[in-house]
Amino acid sequence: MKPFEAFVVGVVGTGAMGRGIAQLFAQSGHALRLYDAAPGAAQAACTAVADTLGRQVEKGKLARGAFEATMARMSPVGALGDLAGCDLVIEAIVENLDVKKRLFVELESITGPEALLVTNTSSLSVTAIAAACSNPARVAGYHFFNPVPLMKVVEVIRGARTSAATADALVALTRRTGHAPVVAQDTPGFLINHAGRGYGTEALKLVAEGVADVPTVDRVMREQVVFNGSGFRLGPFELLDLTGLDVSHPVMESIYRQFYEEPRFRPSALAAQRVAGGLLGRKVGEGFYRYENGALVAVPEDEPTAAGAASFARVWVTAGPNQGALRELVVALGSTVDDALRPRADSLVLLAPIGLDATAACTDAGLPAERSVALDTLFPFAAKACRRRVLMATPATDPALAAAARRLFAADGARASLVRDSAGFVAQRVVAMVVAVACEIAQQRIASPADIDLAVRLGLGYPTGPLSMGDTLGAATVASVLEGMYACTGDPRYRPSPWMRRRARLGLSLLHAD
Repeated sequence: MKPFEAFVVGVVGTGAMGRGIAQLFAQSGHALRLYDAAPGAAQAACTAVADTLGRQVEKGKLARGAFEATMARMSPVGALGDLAGCDLVIEAIVENLDVKKRLFVELESITGPEALLVTNTSSLSVTAIAAACSNPARVAGYHFFNPVPLMKVVEVIRGARTSAATADALVALTRRTGHAPVVAQDTPGFLINHAGRGYGTEALKLVAEGVADVPTVDRVMREQVVFNGSGFRLGPFELLDLTGLDVSHPVMESIYRQFYEEPRFRPSALAAQRVAGGLLGRKVGEGFYRYENGALVAVPEDEPTAAGAASFARVWVTAGPNQGALRELVVALGSTVDDALRPRADSLVLLAPIGLDATAACTDAGLPAERSVALDTLFPFAAKACRRRVLMATPATDPALAAAARRLFAADGARASLVRDSAGFVAQRVVAMVVAVACEIAQQRIASPADIDLAVRLGLGYPTGPLSMGDTLGAATVASVLEGMYACTGDPRYRPSPWMRRRARLGLSLLHAD
């Protein structure tokens, strides 16, 4: 095989993905040949890249010489046969298995025996595409993300018959572009789309259950959840609107079906209904939110008011690992702690369940449900140390008392959300599912733990990788959240994977490979 820096790269399909891939390799010093079956499309792609890079030159972000050298490397060609002599051919055409298989058979007859043939498919089986070829060892998946120059992660997908040499070569080529390669096995959703199932899918389930409305879930995930000093940049529904539900929902359905109805990936009827109604998101001006001139129309948050609200003399805090910190918070917010062994009749009962709902937390301990409110303590909750606290009440909790509790826990300027009873509040549920799905990917050896974390952080923009999230919270804690949700709901989607259980019991990092 010739040196990687001398590789000639062919790109078939010059839509947004194809021209982005071509730009990336041309800027990395590779000669590019672009082919598209549509007349004039390859030349139009070169023109589009020139326009993009030209604007960077005008802004002083790219040297004129670098621009000219990049464009000199890009050559549109008029026939597929012109790709003969390419060392790597990247397919980026329509997502149709039969069409791709026919193309790969033709490419195999055109290119030399050592040329690498790769597909940018995001949803089809690399193994199935390669099966049409006489030498499937040189066929692999090479999944880029849009916009290609900015999304710094690339999935190298090993089909059932892809050789180690092919995967290694793609890893090396990716590193030359400045992007990060992650190697994954050929499974539904590959790595990043597979790992992304926890965030939006569980948020949809929360809303479908009536636990909270869409804006509340988004606010909680942006403002309560903190890893490495930051939270999620977009709430799950903001992200679904940005991606487009017509894109996201079919992926949810496809992965669910391809994994033979694995409960962790169960799609939402709520999403299907909105797709049917054309509420697709930002692209059409309305999804889970409305958009005017491309900008989200903000939904005002209701403020806790004193009108008609009950009061309480003091706060009784349930026993548990955070009892001391919760008592300090109560005092810091201007209330009084009830130090009695059992709550007095005029005290607010404060619960802190992990994975359970408020109903289970109060009834298991024989506490008065009508005076009970739960506070999520999985993320920072101390006075002046958080942006948002999340409370939930039992169905029997006095609504006026719950409103008073909300006012108390917003007394230091933090926002306070009050949600309906749910095993795992909002953040516990969503984050635990993000970690659970990643643990299952690691358990199935689809990718290494390190690659899982890197891919998700770069590809989905999470504040840290999902396995690192689990380590930050504690594997045993995340397992407790999932076990509590499983106990409360009986839904097998919440069962912890063996990967998580073993590391929790042994005190090992979720990133620990074996």
